[in-house]
Amino acid sequence: MKFARFTANGETYTGVLTDGVIREIQGDMFSEWEYTGKIFSKHEVKFLAPLEPNQIIGIGANYVSKKEELPALLPEIPVFFFKPTSSVIGPEEEIIIPNGIDQVKFESELAVVIGKEAKHVPESDVLDYVFGYTVGNDVTAPQFFHQDGHWTLGKAFDTFTPLGPVIETELDPFKVNVKARLNGVEKQNSPTELMIIPICKMISYLTNMMTLKPGDVILTGSPVGAEFVKAGDMIECEIEEIGTLRNTFAAAKECAKIR
Repeated sequence: MKFARFTANGETYTGVLTDGVIREIQGDMFSEWEYTGKIFSKHEVKFLAPLEPNQIIGIGANYVSKKEELPALLPEIPVFFFKPTSSVIGPEEEIIIPNGIDQVKFESELAVVIGKEAKHVPESDVLDYVFGYTVGNDVTAPQFFHQDGHWTLGKAFDTFTPLGPVIETELDPFKVNVKARLNGVEKQNSPTELMIIPICKMISYLTNMMTLKPGDVILTGSPVGAEFVKAGDMIECEIEEIGTLRNTFAAAKECAKIR
């Protein structure tokens, strides 16, 4: 199933996308819900980020360019970071480049949505705790990285976590390609088998450090090919089985001066 959040006629809805129409649901999409009977054409709605995340966790530097580069030994402590939920936007919304810099990086990613509380979960059981998958763009301003390796500020700006267009619950995450097109030109296209820390291993690791809860989003890393972009550029992050997450970059507006 493809779950979506959207607005129509000034109201916000949650629904299931099927054959070009969205059937509204009510209830908790992670547990119990039902159809209301309302149906919308996907062409008459504005898609939002498909969920309001509980928390967002990303993993850094998690792809190689070819299988031969996969390390024999995995890192003892993978590089994880948090992103604020205030950074989330949906498809077609502008990504704002912060004042003081001219460029930021796009990073197309497969995003995992946790569906039930998970603590001390073995790798073999991880997928039982996954609700579904969406497309993420882990926008980054490395100019704000701390010299000691702290990444948080460079990833925390408002609009720096586009998600969407839907959550796909029927997906084999090991058989998809993560792609990105910048102004129509392909920049990223890698199968998830090129991840250094595989999905089940990274999520199992996290559950041994913290309790994951429904609505948590795990950004699983970005393939080789991410580039700096500027205001006016359009980025399309795509996983064919989920859809295309399209956003345009814009310069921050100058704050009004107080006289």
